[in-house]
Amino acid sequence: MVQGTASSAGKSLLVTGLCRLFARRGVRVAPFKAQNMSNNAAVVPGGGEIGRAQYVQALAARALPRVEMNPVLLKPEGNLRSQVVVLGRPIGTLHAAAYQEAKARIWDDVARSLDLLREAFDLVIIEGAGSPAEINLKARDISNMRVARYAGAPVLIVGDIDRGGVFAHLYGTYHLLEPEEQALVRGFIINKLRGDPSLLEPGLQEIKRLTGVPVVGVVPWIREPGIAEEDSVALDRRRDTHGPFRGVDVAVIRLPRIANFDDFDPLEREPDVRVRYVGQPGQLGEPDLVIVPGTKATRDDLAWLRAEGFDAALERLRAAGVPVIGICGGFQLLGEAIEDPEGVEGEAGAAEGLGWLRCRTRFGRGKVTRVSRVRLEGGPGLLDGCAGLEVEGYEIHAGATAIEGEPAAWTVEGEPIGAASDDGLVFGWYVHGAFRDREFRARLLGNVARLRGKPFAPGEVEDEDAAFDRLADVLESSLDIERVASWALAGAE
Repeated sequence: MVQGTASSAGKSLLVTGLCRLFARRGVRVAPFKAQNMSNNAAVVPGGGEIGRAQYVQALAARALPRVEMNPVLLKPEGNLRSQVVVLGRPIGTLHAAAYQEAKARIWDDVARSLDLLREAFDLVIIEGAGSPAEINLKARDISNMRVARYAGAPVLIVGDIDRGGVFAHLYGTYHLLEPEEQALVRGFIINKLRGDPSLLEPGLQEIKRLTGVPVVGVVPWIREPGIAEEDSVALDRRRDTHGPFRGVDVAVIRLPRIANFDDFDPLEREPDVRVRYVGQPGQLGEPDLVIVPGTKATRDDLAWLRAEGFDAALERLRAAGVPVIGICGGFQLLGEAIEDPEGVEGEAGAAEGLGWLRCRTRFGRGKVTRVSRVRLEGGPGLLDGCAGLEVEGYEIHAGATAIEGEPAAWTVEGEPIGAASDDGLVFGWYVHGAFRDREFRARLLGNVARLRGKPFAPGEVEDEDAAFDRLADVLESSLDIERVASWALAGAE
């Protein structure tokens, strides 16, 4: 099990790399995270959603993603409420206090999921959540040491040296654990080092003397890991890129409850493309493409967008010929109306959309989670030259959208999945992950460049599988991997 001294210490990335590292050694390996809190989710084959991080870790492990890899997914909706997804299906929206009470019932699903994975694989690499030393939450813990104790799993604790105070973090975390929990801790990992590792040597020796636990690796800062981030807090660390740019400038509206922003990672890796996340209308500038992303609270984020003045700013850009794309909740926002008579996203009611697409969305209690393959019909504007392209992605959404009139539209299983304006400069759909398709990405960005008079040539973008191998190489060279392997595989024979 990989635990951390805090959120964003690097647990997810290390588990991803270890999954690929052990898979390359011929070990049948699977990831597991009891509880994840994220609005970045993915759909497993057969339906059901899990955290995007665990989906990616399964791919790194060369394993088929399944709901047991992340039995509990919390999707924040604001106001201390989250939609609770158990074994891939939503069971309701709970306030933080109510969820703490529900954990006692949910633990059985966690334990059963871990048992099933341990039966099916040689090795399960478990990721913790937050920190095991959150003493205010330990009584109802279902993510950290309770899982380690249940599995009898050796634990590695990861600290982020880039934040400063890493030795205090490791020491304090260890000494806030109970003796039986300390006994499971086999090693520390120092992550995100930007400098010379030899300068750490005195500290490595002293932390071992103080705790009895060795440091089994110092992992360097990986500037571009090429692997999806799971928390929107990662957007805070992105560079400010609001100055002039020669290529295709893409502005993504940073909605308060933004979801699945990893959709845009492939765009960021194109050398002739810049992706900016904008939280204020004044940051829009003169982009070549605006994207309205997914959201976990569609009407609330629509109200925020209007209150901030984005509606007027986007109208100005639209009048200037700037194309606009809406993904999932963003697609719903671009329509004429959003109706929620049952209060699926909060209070019952309705809201007028931006009105750029002739469609209306109505929320109900059902939720669509499926892998979808869409055959594009082509058209003018953004869709020029796309006729006949088949794009695979996935859907995670509440609400059904009815298309009015005869705009370009696509369907999956007989249900509308997207629509475009008559001039093709605005389109939206429910498909997440479409930009991972190289051909679709190249044609769409080529159309944007042509419409805006900008240069664009598709780049040699590293695919996700190559990124997994690159990460595994880093861990193999920076960890005492044979010692870690001896702990991990002790019971695998």
